Amino acid sequence: MQLNELIQSFYIQTSNEEKDVLKKLSRPLPYETFTERDQFIIESLVRKSLVSKVRYGNLMLVVSNEQQFT
Repeated sequence: MQLNELIQSFYIQTSNEEKDVLKKLSRPLPYETFTERDQFIIESLVRKSLVSKVRYGNLMLVVSNEQQFT
């Protein structure tokens, strides 16, 4: 039996602030354009695997991972 068969729904808890930042990430954006508070929230989203930081040349881009939000 696989894990997917055991777990029918999987939800990662997010705060209201995290949801607001996720809404801003409809496309890749430079990490430096965010406020210090948003950068702190982005770091927590990276730990939760909801957001990825990608190096593109000299820029660090922030990209939302494919998730369904409720």
